[in-house]
Formats: sequence, structure tokens, C-alpha cells
Amino acid sequence: MAEFIFWLCLLLPVYAWLGYPLLLTLIAPLFRARRHAPAPPMNVSIIIAAHNEAQYIEKKLRTLLAQDYQARSLHIILASDGSTDDTVACAHKVIDPRISVLDLPRQGKAATLNAGVALSTGEILVFTDADNQWSTDTLGQLLAPLADPEVGACAGYMLIPVPGKGLSLGDSLYRHYEGWLRKVENRTGCMVSADGALLALRRELFQHVPAEVNDDFFISTCAPVAFKRIVYVPEAQVSDQGVDEIVKQWRRRQRVTVGGLQSLAQRRELLNPWKYGLYAIALISHKLIRRLAPILLLPLLLSNLWLWNVHDLYRLSLIAQLLGYAMAIVGLLDVQHRLPKPFRLAAFVLVTLAGMSIGLWQFLRGQRYAQWNPEQNR
Repeated sequence: MAEFIFWLCLLLPVYAWLGYPLLLTLIAPLFRARRHAPAPPMNVSIIIAAHNEAQYIEKKLRTLLAQDYQARSLHIILASDGSTDDTVACAHKVIDPRISVLDLPRQGKAATLNAGVALSTGEILVFTDADNQWSTDTLGQLLAPLADPEVGACAGYMLIPVPGKGLSLGDSLYRHYEGWLRKVENRTGCMVSADGALLALRRELFQHVPAEVNDDFFISTCAPVAFKRIVYVPEAQVSDQGVDEIVKQWRRRQRVTVGGLQSLAQRRELLNPWKYGLYAIALISHKLIRRLAPILLLPLLLSNLWLWNVHDLYRLSLIAQLLGYAMAIVGLLDVQHRLPKPFRLAAFVLVTLAGMSIGLWQFLRGQRYAQWNPEQNR
């Protein structure tokens, strides 16, 4: 029994984090590579939900106006969710008829996004955050796949060009890992979801965003619900900053896990392989098993202790686990960041997995995150 628990608790996380992307990599050559022509002129509405983003919003609006993509019409909507700083005033400094500013009461990100969409007129909706930075060709690159009527949504690539000295090093490497995974998902036609930093959706597919979900997942999965593809566009890049502080990374993982599981509950129909085929298998692997995997690490450790005298393999496994946890704890205690990078990476992994485990517990207890504060993610 102990051996069964050990191997189950080992193989499921290994599959979720490594086996699944490797499997997709192996079968990717069986799928035809798709190329996308430049995006045709379309009516585009860009929606930014913001809360206390005064330091970023003016630059962001000017960057959006400077995009080299020639839209038939461009409408930029800044929806302020009860900002208490100068977000709205700074947005009004950018005088352009293509910009609309909504000064809304505090109501949560989902309601703010819904209000922005209600004001929009474009056939294509583009969602982005106030604090990430675009290149001048970002919009054109992002929209190119929408020339194909079978494509319902597009996802850009968020990178962290200058990692900090703390846990943001792990954040940066995680973005590269997600980029690799999304490339192979994209090749096999089962791209699961998009990052809220940069995503586009056909307006006719948009569904009202419920409260307490991860809005980027819910909005992007409006496409597969309608049997349209999500396409990953790595050339459409936005830059962001990672999260260095332990407490912020911890809280972020909890919030994202709770919202992610709530999102899966809202989109549970997509988990049916008989209806959604390979996409459902990808969704189960990428989002469901990965979020459940961290709770298997404790029974993995306990069963490994029980099996210490059974075989040398189990002794090596236990030593490897204990060394990994020791490195992570030492990395967390290294507040001056003097130790080599592997210690910080181990610390990032431990905080991430522990935060996900607590997030799962919070979800099962019925705890939800109705409000949002972007500053908590910086």
C-alpha cells in the first residue's frame, strides 16, 4: 500500500509538470504547422481594468495609441475600479477621441471588465493590464491569427526581462516554461487559455465574466466553449516585473489557485473529452492535475519514510526530497540573496507549491477572492 501511495503521489506531479509537455512535444510533428498572414484591418476595442494605476496609465495609453497596426477603428477603454489615487486624472491627460475613461465605484475586476465590454464597439476585444509594456508591433502580431475564422482567441507572451534578486528569478523561469508549454499546446491545437496581460477575443464569443473567477482564463475559454481555437502568438510580447517578496508570492499563489479552481468549476463542461477531445485532456492535465498535485507531496514524503528500508531507490528519493526542502528553506532565509541561484529557485518552488496547497484548502472551504489589488502582485 505504501508503495502504491508513493508512486501515485510521484507520478501525477511528474506527469503534470513534465510528462504532459514532453508528450505534446513528441506528438507535435504529427500536426500541421500553421502560418498567419498579417492581420487585416478590424474594429478593435482595447479594455484595461485598473485599480490605483496612476504611475503606469498615462504611458500605457500613449503606447496603445502608437501601435503600428492600422485598425479600421480603435477604441481604448480605461475602466477604473474605484481607484483612490490619480488613475482617472492621469488617463484624462491623454486627450484623444479614441479613449474612453470609466470612473466606476469599487466592485471587483470581473464587474469592471463587464462594464468595459458593455461600452465597447469593436468586433475584436483586446484585454491587457495597465502596468505591462507593449512594443509598437504587439497589437498587429496578436491579431494576425484572427484572419482564420476558426480562431476565436489569441494569447500573447508575457516575459520578465529583468528578474529581481529574490523569488522573481523563479517567476522569470516559470514564464519561459509556460512559453514552451503553450508552444506545443498551440502546435497540437489544444492551447488551454491565455494570460490576462495580453489576450484578444472575438466579441460575439464574449460571455459575462462571473465574480470570483480568474478573468483571463474565463474570457479566453469563451473560444473553446464555442468550438473555436485559442492561438498562442509568442511574437506578441509584453514585458512585466516579477514578484520578489515571499509574502506577496505566497498570497498570489493562493488567490490564483482559488480563482483557477472556481474558473474550472464554471467551465466544467470543457473537461469532457468526448465532447471537446484533445482540448479537454489538455485542460485536465494543464489546469486540474497541476493544481491538485501539490497536496500529494506530503503523502509522498510520508510514504517514502515508511519505505526507507525497502530499496535503495526509496532511500535516494527521500534524501533528494529532504535536500530539496532544505535548499528551499535556506533560500527563504537568505534575505540578502547571497547564495547561488538554485537556492532562490528552490525557495520559489516551495512557496508556489505551498501557496497552491493552501489555495486548494481555501477553495474547498468555500473561501473566494472578490476584490483585487494589482499592487499585491508586484
